[in-house]
Amino acid sequence: MPTKNMHSRIELEDEFGIATPAPRGVSPEGERSEASACAPAGPPPLPGLPGGGSLERPELSDELIDELLAGARTAEEIAGPDGLLRQLTGRLLERALQAEITEHLGYPAGQAPAGGAGNARNGQPPKRVLTDSGPVRVRSPRDRKGTFEPKIVGKRQTRWVGFDEKVIALYARGLTVREIQAHLAEIYGTDVSPDLISKITDAVLEDAKAWQTRPLEAIYAIVYLDAMVVKIRDGQAVRNFACYLAIGVNLDGEREVLGIWFQRTEGAKFWLQVLSDLKTRGVSDVLVCCVDGLTGFPEAIEAVFPQTWVQTCLVHVVRSSLRFVPYRDKRAVAADLKKIYTAVDQDAAADELQRFADKWDHRYPTISRSWLEHWERIIPFLAFPPDVRRAVYTTNTIEALNRQVRKIIKTRGQFPTEDAARKLIYLAITTAQSKWRRAYNWNAAMAAFKIHFGDRLPDTAI
Repeated sequence: MPTKNMHSRIELEDEFGIATPAPRGVSPEGERSEASACAPAGPPPLPGLPGGGSLERPELSDELIDELLAGARTAEEIAGPDGLLRQLTGRLLERALQAEITEHLGYPAGQAPAGGAGNARNGQPPKRVLTDSGPVRVRSPRDRKGTFEPKIVGKRQTRWVGFDEKVIALYARGLTVREIQAHLAEIYGTDVSPDLISKITDAVLEDAKAWQTRPLEAIYAIVYLDAMVVKIRDGQAVRNFACYLAIGVNLDGEREVLGIWFQRTEGAKFWLQVLSDLKTRGVSDVLVCCVDGLTGFPEAIEAVFPQTWVQTCLVHVVRSSLRFVPYRDKRAVAADLKKIYTAVDQDAAADELQRFADKWDHRYPTISRSWLEHWERIIPFLAFPPDVRRAVYTTNTIEALNRQVRKIIKTRGQFPTEDAARKLIYLAITTAQSKWRRAYNWNAAMAAFKIHFGDRLPDTAI
C-alpha cells in the first residue's frame, strides 16, 4: 500500500514535472506502477515541449521549495559539485527527454504501442553533459528503430546551453587553452581536454570568416586605417605579421570594424588590396579617410576611391616632427606647431607655418620642409568647424581599438597559426564594439559634410 510520503512525491512530479528522490527501499519501477494506477494517461510532458502546452508556468510554491531544500543547509549542499542545483538540472533534463520520446512514440512509458506493435523504448544509457554549472549525469532514452532525435540534449551532445559561451568568453579575455582548462577544473570541478576547448573556440572561426566577407554599406563618412604587429609562427620561425584593421563611421554616426587582414609587412601595396576588398563588398564611396604617414598610402586610397579626402593623422605628424628635437626645445616647438593645426582656416594655418619656419628653420629645417611636402594631406580637416575636426584629424579611434586588442593578446606572445590570431582578434573586436557609442556631435558633422560633399550624400542622410 502506498505511503503518505509516496503519494506526495507522485503528486509533486505530476503537477510540476519535477521528480524527487525515492524513499529508501522503494524502487522507481514500483512507484511508477502506483502512479500509473492513479493516472493511467501517464505523466504530463513539461510545458513548452511537444504536447506540453504553453511556456507559461505557475510560480513555484514555497512548499515545493521547502521540500526540495529538505536537508540542504549549506551553500555546498545547494550549489556544490553534488548539490541540489546540479541534481535538479539533471532530473529536469531527464524529464524533458522522457517527454520528447513520449511525443515521438505516441504513448507514455509503461503502456503498449497502439495496435500492439511498432516502435518502443530501448533503454536509457547514461552520459555526462557539461553545463554552465558543471557536469551533470543524464539518462538519455533511446528507441528500438533509432528514429528518435532528441532536441533538448541531442545524440552525441556532451555540452549543454551556456557551457560553450563560458569557454568562448574566457578565451576572448586572453586566457590560453591550458588556462581555461585549469579554470574549469578549479571552478566547476570538471576535467575538460584541451582538444575540446580548441574545438569549441574553433567554432568562432566560422563566424569570423562570415563576418570578414559580410556586405558593407555603400557610403562611409569616415574610414580609419591602421595596422598593428602580431607574432605568428611561420614554419620553424616566429615572424612579425602586420594585422590590418579598418574602422568605418556610417552616415548614422555608428562605428564598425570593417575587417581584419594579415600580411608579412605593412605597405601601401597591400593597403591597395584591402581597399579593393572593401569596394568589392559594397563600399562605393568614402568621404574622408584618416591614415598615418605611411609612404604611398594616399595614392593607394585615391586609386580605389578617387574622390576621397585623405587626412594624415596630426598626432603622427607632430610626433614625427618632434623626434629629433632635443628635450630643452621640445615644449616650445610643440607649442608653435599647435598654432598651425589649431588655426581658424587653411590660410591662417599657412601663415602660422611660415612664422614657424622663420623662427626654427635655422635649427630644425626638416620640420617645416616635411610639413610643406605633405601640406595637402595635413590641412583637409581645417575646412570643417572646430567641433567636427576632432572626429577627422586623428586616428585615435583605431589606435584605441589597437590598445584594447593588444591588452588581450599580449599574454600570448605568439600565435601558432594565422587562424588562431584571427580568432582571438575577432573576439577582442566584438567585445570592444559592444561598448562603442555614436560618434560625438554627429548631427553637426553631417551638416558640414553635406556642405562640402553635396551630391555625394543622399538627402536622407541628415
